[in-house]
Amino acid sequence: MTETKNDVIADAEVLAQTAAAVREAGSVLRERFGAVAAYRTREDLMRLLAANDEAALEILRPRLSRLRPDARWVQEELAGGALPAGRWWVVDPAEGNVNHLHGLPEWAVTATLVQANEPVLTAVHLPLTGQTYTALAGGGAFLDGRPLRVSGAADLGLSLVATSQARPDEDERVVRRVGDSIGAMLRAALVVRTSVPATLHLADVAAGRVDAFWQFAGARADLLPGALLVTEAGGRVSDAEGRPWSPASQSFLAAAPGVHAAAVATLSH
Repeated sequence: MTETKNDVIADAEVLAQTAAAVREAGSVLRERFGAVAAYRTREDLMRLLAANDEAALEILRPRLSRLRPDARWVQEELAGGALPAGRWWVVDPAEGNVNHLHGLPEWAVTATLVQANEPVLTAVHLPLTGQTYTALAGGGAFLDGRPLRVSGAADLGLSLVATSQARPDEDERVVRRVGDSIGAMLRAALVVRTSVPATLHLADVAAGRVDAFWQFAGARADLLPGALLVTEAGGRVSDAEGRPWSPASQSFLAAAPGVHAAAVATLSH
């Protein structure tokens, strides 16, 4: 569906309110942040993760549902694959939830409106710094209202690159591919960062602090916010072989234009 000018204006208003919603949800999670959470079993861990999610969703779900009543809700933030037709809210109420439970600072709240498997708008809030990244399809990417631009890197050998673990209990084939790709990038790039969550690496790519990010497999909620941020900041987004990326793709690459081809060549070997 092609959006009209009025639709774009309306989306800008929705984005502003989406940003306010993720900030409010982030405040709730910040109050829950501090000491390392104690757990002994996987069931204990899942219960703690779910409690964080629910605390944020109590704010996000009603606020976002009012903004776009026709948009359906993705229930599982770890789910991947293409979405059915129509509008969808793809939300990660506690992106980097495990980090939050371990007293680490790398976590965020994200909300992305998706139509026809393309991100329309996104808001990513980092509660511990107070920063909010936003992007609107065709309208640019911003950090607290300041325009973002990817780096001008032109040599992968001088580049800082990053990757992330898609999910726990990943398929063995994917695990081997991740390991091989890290080895290849260690030989090809200047520095390789490996940590979760993906969204924060992608925000760094959009801001020009990191030159490329890749991941194999992955959840929609991990990649859609950053895909829009990077694209609107002038970067290139594809799969690891350089083909157009969609939520159904089995790999993901976002890079500054000057190193995208070299990153594809490195990851394709």
